[in-house]
Amino acid sequence: MTITVGFDLDMTLIDSRPGVAVAIDTLAAEFDLPMVGAHFAEHLGPPLATLLGDAGAPDDLIPHLVTRYRELYPAVIARVPALPGAHDALTAVRAGGGRTLVVTGKFEPHARLHVDHLGWQVDHLAGDLWSTGKADVLQAQSARVFVGDHAGDMRGAKAAGVLAVGVTTGPYDADGLRAAGADIVLDDLTVFADWLAEYTATAS
Repeated sequence: MTITVGFDLDMTLIDSRPGVAVAIDTLAAEFDLPMVGAHFAEHLGPPLATLLGDAGAPDDLIPHLVTRYRELYPAVIARVPALPGAHDALTAVRAGGGRTLVVTGKFEPHARLHVDHLGWQVDHLAGDLWSTGKADVLQAQSARVFVGDHAGDMRGAKAAGVLAVGVTTGPYDADGLRAAGADIVLDDLTVFADWLAEYTATAS
């Protein structure tokens, strides 16, 4: 069966923590803020402005921080590796005649830089979308499955009426993902190709 599968990006397909940590440390030094990049990078998922607020950045400064972060970020793209199994997961979908989507909360131009840097072919990429805000794109692209690491991803999948597949490579464990609505939980994407083969063989 032909299938369209959507994937989140940060901590689902890529380990963005090393790059984010460097960019945030640079930002903190420039603006004299007590933010620690490594700690910040452990909470990826929500929009950047939300994370900056949670990290204690003054509200009136956040728009300037977002602008400067977006200027700094392209320099750290090469520091960000694919997570284990990511390439094989994307390949497995396409090998079966399916389509791949990347639907992410990341600033879309930065998401595109990652996809291009890693040499991935995806059929559609949409950025700047968080939680249930991902649902419209998943529906418009006729997705059957959405894969993510965050509770927000599971809520987005449920809002779109698609199968929610959680991976425990981000801040949520299996119980947390199931509580957020995950239908399936995988340890990581190294087992995704086998799961997909079984799913497509049995799904109507």
